[in-house]
Amino acid sequence: MFFQRLLESWPGTESEMSGACSRRGGRVGAPIQKRMIIAAFVWLFFAIFVAAASGQPVPLPPGTTGDEQQAEASNPLEEVESAIEAKKYTLATARLEVYLSAHPTDARALFDRGYVEDAQGHTDAAEGWYRKALTADPKQFEARSALGLLLAARGDGKDDQAAIEQLQVAVELEPNPPNPAAKVQADRVLARLLRPSDPTGARDALVNALKLTPETPPDTLLAGEIAEAAGDLEIAEQEYRQALTSEPDLSDASAGLAHLLIAEKRYADAQPVVEAALRRDPQNAALSAQLAAVLNGEGKPADALALLEKLHQNQPDSPSIAAMLADTAFQAGKLDEADALYEQLLAKSPNDPDLLDAHGQILVRQKQFQEAIAAFRKAIAARADDVDAWSGIAFADSELHQYQDELTALSMRSKYAPENPATLFLRATAYDNLHQSKSAADYYHRFLTAAQGKFPDQEWQAKHRLVALEK
Repeated sequence: MFFQRLLESWPGTESEMSGACSRRGGRVGAPIQKRMIIAAFVWLFFAIFVAAASGQPVPLPPGTTGDEQQAEASNPLEEVESAIEAKKYTLATARLEVYLSAHPTDARALFDRGYVEDAQGHTDAAEGWYRKALTADPKQFEARSALGLLLAARGDGKDDQAAIEQLQVAVELEPNPPNPAAKVQADRVLARLLRPSDPTGARDALVNALKLTPETPPDTLLAGEIAEAAGDLEIAEQEYRQALTSEPDLSDASAGLAHLLIAEKRYADAQPVVEAALRRDPQNAALSAQLAAVLNGEGKPADALALLEKLHQNQPDSPSIAAMLADTAFQAGKLDEADALYEQLLAKSPNDPDLLDAHGQILVRQKQFQEAIAAFRKAIAARADDVDAWSGIAFADSELHQYQDELTALSMRSKYAPENPATLFLRATAYDNLHQSKSAADYYHRFLTAAQGKFPDQEWQAKHRLVALEK
């Protein structure tokens, strides 16, 4: 019936067709012509059906090349992405170069080009292509997320804020085609990046990830870290312990729990946690440092020092271990050993304010006050709000009888931190030595109010000076 209707719709009548055949010298009557046409269509339909069933290409009408039909059936980017999936990056790059020369603003192709570079570890080139893709389409999830993840993966912290900005936009977009795993990855990385500065935002990002996938022990660990950053130590401890219950070998969960317990001076609770983790991961420097902190807290500085010395022998090039050993040696009163380590570290990082502060403190203990002030001022040049450095300068100036400089240093310190009994006493004695009796008496009174019996020698001195000043 289909062919009958098709024939009936053909332009012209049977007589016209017959006449045409007669004019071309044909001798076949109209009924025969009609049957021949029907037979031809039947054959064509059969050929199409057989070709489709066998997977062979359908023969095209004579005189056609099929270029247009082939172009419509072939998608160059799908071929590129098949090559990428097969890790044929050279082939993918060559095809993308050809395609982009004709379609320079195709966001999908630009993203694919960045992905090829990213997959080969060419992160600078990948970043450039991702940014071009976003210029072409700012709402493309794939390029936005990939750029954020790339920036976050650099690990030096310098690009963390830029990574946060990219991922915060990405998680509000939708992948095309839908890709829940990609959204979850973006949310989890965003949660980790936001943890130090925005615990609430970090929590929300983690919750969004957990709406799409089950909670894993690393998720529970991250929840504990977020709670700790938010100051909710009880919840943090619960999360750390839950992570260890789910995965006992999770060293980061052990370290997180131990850090929390050490901060609360619960050394007896922290020690078994750290020791168990070290049995599983004996080369973990952070855990060894925590055990040293526990031993110091328990009044066992010699044991802590021995532990860190052994660790330093095994990893002599580790700056973090050397710094921990130097700090412990300083606390144990081994100033020369500590300073030698600090000087080695400063040779590699001459402007590190923490190292300069520690070196300055040793110089103060050694009564090398001018050298100490120089170290502290170098620390302040690197970090203007370095409270320890301003305190160190004030104390050194006091010892050098440079009382006006001492007061200047104390005033600078007060911009970044509140007064405490030590700074109040230093102010009082500076004013006293400058013969500014009213200010001296005022600060002696403030010191006595803040001290509350915890500084007996200085309190005795303050009371006796007040007797003299208030006569």
